[in-house]
Amino acid sequence: MNRLGLLILITAIPFDFVAQTPTFHEDVAPIIFGQCSSCHHEGALAPMNLITYNEVAMYGSYIVEVIQSGDMPPWISDHNYTHFRGERFLTESEKQVLVDWVDGGKLEGDLASNPGVPYFPTGSVIGIPDLVLSMVEPFEHSDDYEDQYQIFLIPTGVTETTYVTAIEVIPNNMAIAHHSIIRYTHDPAVIAEAQALDAATPEPGYPGFGGFGVSIDEGFSGWVPGSPPTEYPEGMGKIIEPGSYLLVQMHYGPSTSVHSDQTSINIFTTDIPFTRELSTATMSPYNFSEPFYIPANQIVDFHAIIDIPIDLTILSVTPHMHLLGKSWLVYATSANNEDTIPIISIPEWDFDWQGKFTFTSPMHVPAGYKIHAIGEYDNTVDNPNNPNSPPQWLTWGEATTDEMFVVFLEYTVYQPGDENLTYTNYSVTDGCTYSAAVNYNPEAITDDGSCVFDECDLQSEFDIGFNTGYDLGFAAAQAAAGCPGDFDGDLMITTLDLLDFLTLYGTQCE
Repeated sequence: MNRLGLLILITAIPFDFVAQTPTFHEDVAPIIFGQCSSCHHEGALAPMNLITYNEVAMYGSYIVEVIQSGDMPPWISDHNYTHFRGERFLTESEKQVLVDWVDGGKLEGDLASNPGVPYFPTGSVIGIPDLVLSMVEPFEHSDDYEDQYQIFLIPTGVTETTYVTAIEVIPNNMAIAHHSIIRYTHDPAVIAEAQALDAATPEPGYPGFGGFGVSIDEGFSGWVPGSPPTEYPEGMGKIIEPGSYLLVQMHYGPSTSVHSDQTSINIFTTDIPFTRELSTATMSPYNFSEPFYIPANQIVDFHAIIDIPIDLTILSVTPHMHLLGKSWLVYATSANNEDTIPIISIPEWDFDWQGKFTFTSPMHVPAGYKIHAIGEYDNTVDNPNNPNSPPQWLTWGEATTDEMFVVFLEYTVYQPGDENLTYTNYSVTDGCTYSAAVNYNPEAITDDGSCVFDECDLQSEFDIGFNTGYDLGFAAAQAAAGCPGDFDGDLMITTLDLLDFLTLYGTQCE
């Protein structure tokens, strides 16, 4: 090979390599922001922040490890079987981008290619609620590094029948709030029984691991980090009556320091009464003939079946089991078994990431169909979550060491066209949400990028949009001081920040 050919070869290799290697701002940030940052940001539950280049690069190898193992993102439903609102998963191509980025040296790339950090609101993502129901008093979670499941009674306080169109759970302390399950009752006997359980413990609420300690099957809502609010299509919703209560089961994750929480629930209502109140169907051991008995050292499954006598519209499904749980498969079949409607598949049950799964559009299950629910349990030494060593036989119960088989289905009577219904579209107040800005709008819920700061005309967070929603107090303090400094949001002022400053303002910011 002559010198010219060798020069061409040597010159071409690095340019080709750079062109094919992903960079953070252009290729990685959209994936991280879309599937990770909602839990991995300041004040959220996850143990590290994944916002800036430095933060993501620091954990790059670990990120690749947990996505390849399937531990992250935490979404237990099989997205190839059924789609749900708020689902979190990475495609194989997205996983490969992250792998290639780490293997290629974790290149940062051009800041201008960054799509901008999502806004992480703390009060509401859909608007101003009509009613806010909060835990009566704060609950203190200990520093013993143990999980805590606590049930709180919240009176609705309504004086007339109230029509609920959306429900939004707002944990007060995301450092410990892991997930919640909410039930509703206006049965005086159930309320009295729950109040007695509450009164029997000195702390607010009472402990409850799998169930609620009382007979309450009416589902209301639920929450896991990153999940969207519960919203209902027009004309549908929940009804709450005078004298009713919510029972809120909070799962608080392990902590080495004492924390307190006072979770609240935003309720959105309508003045127009709707006739299509949503009800909850429950599938349990009552729906299969064999006893709910799980022998030691065996993997067993149970098959529940319910008949559908009239056409139904199903909006959500909530499967529930305890630590022996292995998998779920829920589906509907026609009378001749020639048609199958997939409802949910959970190949690997994870108690920590259970929740309410709402379909992307309402599901029609015709009259004459049957709904099947198959729950599988692993009561062997190979199950790392088995509460007993050696394994012991288990049956139904409320305790940690007991088991359950429950599937809640939120439904209403079908009407033609339900499959095409969309969820409530709330009118959210947009405006400038930064208190240090000249045009701060205290009624704004979502920032629209219009903020203008004194001395520096900084629109859309310095015309870059990179810091939007991240460490707002820090950014606002800099702006109030006269000029921005930390353009890339990594809480450090570096050469990159200086270059961005000079590009936008020259040598002065006036």
